[in-house]
Amino acid sequence: MAFPFLSDQWIEEARRIRAGYEGRHPAPPVAVRMNVVVTDVPWPPGRVEGHVATGGDSVDLEVGRLEQADVTVTMEHATARALLLGGDPEAAMQAFLTGRIRVDGDLTKLMFAFTQPSPVTDPVVGVFGRLREITE
Repeated sequence: MAFPFLSDQWIEEARRIRAGYEGRHPAPPVAVRMNVVVTDVPWPPGRVEGHVATGGDSVDLEVGRLEQADVTVTMEHATARALLLGGDPEAAMQAFLTGRIRVDGDLTKLMFAFTQPSPVTDPVVGVFGRLREITE
């Protein structure tokens, strides 16, 4: 079954998918605490706020804001969808350079955390493949 990207149903299914792969992927290269704000969401209230926190052996990816974030990244719904489901790091850089991604906070930490090479493992491929499958 497919759901609109970032809808409540999509988020619940994404949680189940991530749980199935927990502990099966490599640790992120750098610790970062990032809030993510997605605007122009096509249903009320018109935005979704979440966070990514990496460190140690885990990645915390969830809705809601972190109180002490290193950085906040804001982008439109279409850009977030393209980046998450497209998996193209060059697209992220292009979106940033054209103003479709706005960054407040420690840009250096953000760039270092997400531009370091990381192995593309079967679990990583599996998570993103499943996310594409559940997305309308």
